[in-house]
Amino acid sequence: MSVKTIALLAAAGLALGACGSSTQDRALSGAAIGGATGAAAGAIIDGGGGALAGGLIGAGVGAAAGALTDEDQIDLGDTAW
Repeated sequence: MSVKTIALLAAAGLALGACGSSTQDRALSGAAIGGATGAAAGAIIDGGGGALAGGLIGAGVGAAAGALTDEDQIDLGDTAW
């Protein structure tokens, strides 16, 4: 996976990775949003072969972004649950 792909996944995970008010909500929603974004980006960039790797990286980045930030830093609204 190229550096450009990893940077794209990291940016997407950080931008989308933090919804909710508790640390657990933010980590879970970050993992879900980051994983989906990473899988989509990996599939588009690598023609389908990078979807798994992109999803795993995106989920990790999203979960970390959600867990390490609070709702005052990044607030995308309430969670669906």
